[in-house]
Amino acid sequence: MVVLKPKPAVKSPIKKVQLKFKFNLKRIFLWSLIIFLLLPFFFSLGEVLPETNMPLSEVLRDIKSGQVERVEVANDELMIFYQDDRVALSLTSGTEAFETVLEKAGIDPTEIEFSYKDQSMIKAWAGILEVFGPIILMGVLMLFLFRQARGAQDSIFSFGKSKAKLFAKGKQDTTFKDVAGVDEAKKELEEVVDFLKHPKKYQALGARTPKGVILIGPSGCGKTLLAKAVAGEASVPFFSMAGSEFMEMLVGVGASRVRDLFKTAKKSAPAIIFIDEVDAIGRTRSVGVSGGHDEREQTLNQILVEMDGFNPNDQVVVVAATNRGDLLDPALVRPGRFDRRIILDLPDIAGRKAILNIHKKGKPFVQTVEWEKVAKRTVGFSGADIENMLNEAAISAARENKTVIGSEEIEEAALKVKLGPEKKRKQTKDDLKMTAYHEAGHAVVTHFLPQMDLVHRVSIVSRGMTLGYTLIPPKTDRYTETRSHLLARIVSLFGGRAAEELIFNELTGGAANDISQATDIARRMVVNLGMSNLGPINYGDRTSVQGLSSLWYEPVQVSPDMQAKVDQEVKKIIDKAYQQALEILKKNTPKLDKVAEVLLEKETVEGDEFESLMKA
Repeated sequence: MVVLKPKPAVKSPIKKVQLKFKFNLKRIFLWSLIIFLLLPFFFSLGEVLPETNMPLSEVLRDIKSGQVERVEVANDELMIFYQDDRVALSLTSGTEAFETVLEKAGIDPTEIEFSYKDQSMIKAWAGILEVFGPIILMGVLMLFLFRQARGAQDSIFSFGKSKAKLFAKGKQDTTFKDVAGVDEAKKELEEVVDFLKHPKKYQALGARTPKGVILIGPSGCGKTLLAKAVAGEASVPFFSMAGSEFMEMLVGVGASRVRDLFKTAKKSAPAIIFIDEVDAIGRTRSVGVSGGHDEREQTLNQILVEMDGFNPNDQVVVVAATNRGDLLDPALVRPGRFDRRIILDLPDIAGRKAILNIHKKGKPFVQTVEWEKVAKRTVGFSGADIENMLNEAAISAARENKTVIGSEEIEEAALKVKLGPEKKRKQTKDDLKMTAYHEAGHAVVTHFLPQMDLVHRVSIVSRGMTLGYTLIPPKTDRYTETRSHLLARIVSLFGGRAAEELIFNELTGGAANDISQATDIARRMVVNLGMSNLGPINYGDRTSVQGLSSLWYEPVQVSPDMQAKVDQEVKKIIDKAYQQALEILKKNTPKLDKVAEVLLEKETVEGDEFESLMKA
């Protein structure tokens, strides 16, 4: 049995074109004025300008002699066209017709071709333009000057207007699906969006809409991206403005812009206001002898008033972002203004996997890329770092004319993001040997410290400000520090200096950064963390007293004797760590030499090869 399927209807290729006309009075007036001024010019197009102005008697004589081809009569003007293509102009009395003039001169009017041309309209327009033209031009000039002055006046008074950018529904493509690694923050903001979409559900239980949500976290962890996702998810107006945009050179402008922004948002309620880098205006207000009437404080005071003055039914939520939450005024972050305080941190391994899955879309990668290994490799990377890393990997692959991105490009991009691009510096053999032993010293000492993580790579290729580097990424995300791990880090940092002294009996400036880091860790252990014989006492300055900013601090009263003891404890930790690094290298000098030789030969030693050298 054969079943005949009906043929699909063929769509007509003819498309309907809908013409839309917009009535604009300003454009109509402008085009009318242009046509009015150019109309005489249009009438005069095609006219041939005469070469000479001849007496009428001479014209009549030339007509009798047969030199004239034709004549055009326009009122009292005659345009004479000669057989030799010459053109001349002559005048008549204007009271007699041209035929009568010819008959009086004894010329038969039928022997010459002539025509009448009416120029009364042109003369009328010329007369009108002669009278009204200057008036029209003066009016246009005055209108232009008035508009310029009005624009300048408006720009002066527009200082107090809000410069917030409005994102309507559908104007922002970013949604919560594009955000990863900050699941807790996403959940909080999803509730805020749901508050605004379905307010009756919460009002039925007596709940009120949160007035403010503040996002606090390091740079690149996704604060602004979350705000864009809120704009994409919410079906309400979204006003975005940076904290610095409130400030101007005129006093009171910031407060005026705050009033205008909140007034506009209330009219559009339910709505969301996003203030990026709120610490630019939200820092702790002056205390003590300092004044409290500067522009920034007036702006902050106005924000406090506007947020505290909300009614429960206003349905306007303020979302703010900053990476300096410790500097914000306590009155700004209290409940009733910013009800929710969301702390964003660097993503953990699960978060980095999710971020990699988002940013690898649209990029061709080889199937052998181990994304689990990449996620472990990028401990300490923010979401922005990961996005930049994959972008740099794509750029590197394109530069090499590759069609897919491999693990080599990803590894190189990770190094470029953290350490900078590779540099080809011309170094002497002695300098290269010194650098090789320095980096080998770091690696060997680290290998024999059980508290340290595995060495990932050792290289004497210059990057950024360094002549070489030893990568020791942590195995897992570390949220707490132990005393043993901090001491091991100090010992590892002194591995390079110890190798220089052991092999060359010489010291170089290449260990300056290592010494600085080791000293900072040791001093923090003694002064802040209480990890010394001096006990759990803070011997440093208290830079935050009752929520006040670091601009006003209270120094801890430490006697000179106690300060000397602090210095002695720091020196004791440093000396012990340095001696431990020297002892490790003395016991493993052959391994140190082997790693340095391989570095001089290959410039870079990967983690697996380094482990095999240590086991040999």
